[in-house]
Amino acid sequence: MTNQLTQQLKSLKLGGIIDTLDVRNREALERKITYMDFLSLLIEDEIERRNQARFNRRLKKANFDPNKTLESFDFDFNPAIDRKLIFDLATCQYIERKEQVWLMGQSGVGKSHLAQALAHEACRREIDAVFTTVDKMLRDINGGRADGTLGKRIRKYSHPALLVLDEFALKLFKVQEAEDFYEVISQRCEKGATVITSNRSFEEWPEVFGDSLLASATIDRLSFRAHKIEIVGPSYRTDKNRKNKKGKG
Repeated sequence: MTNQLTQQLKSLKLGGIIDTLDVRNREALERKITYMDFLSLLIEDEIERRNQARFNRRLKKANFDPNKTLESFDFDFNPAIDRKLIFDLATCQYIERKEQVWLMGQSGVGKSHLAQALAHEACRREIDAVFTTVDKMLRDINGGRADGTLGKRIRKYSHPALLVLDEFALKLFKVQEAEDFYEVISQRCEKGATVITSNRSFEEWPEVFGDSLLASATIDRLSFRAHKIEIVGPSYRTDKNRKNKKGKG
């Protein structure tokens, strides 16, 4: 490929064609394919590159561990997990219907992994998603009071089609934190889907807010068309540590 052709393709932002042109040219000569088929192959390469670039941008924006997928989740470790329901959710229809998903259970049972896996499935379907812990979100929002970006920071969490909040109710809210959390959830109600993980049972959620009215209003919105999944079983991390120690012994 000549430098002139490379520059022309770059000016048209056709990086996918640049990457595969030499290979496709050899393929065309060997297979004696038509000009139209040759052009079609190059266009397919460019489309694939752009799709992958968009996917990578969504993954970066979503801010979750890209290795936490349904493919890497060990369902066999805990057969009690409703695999069918999880894969039904992986179709992302709950996002289209703007429903909520609660993943509750003790530490180590796979809540965060499944939550991130659902975000991963959303990104695969070109759906904007954001993953964060509740504590990080509230600290980020509070930082907006110092630099005048409070509204912008709240929109960062209220606008995505899917918001995944890990470690809800890990600790009691301060007054301002409870109000900020309510503001995000209130803005998202019937406008976006929210996945929440929590170590606490649903009955314990109200006490986290320190204000019964605010708790009731927030939980009412989180309960709207919610899929409530309680995971009971052993800890993946404890089992992994046990096996590692056994292997070293």
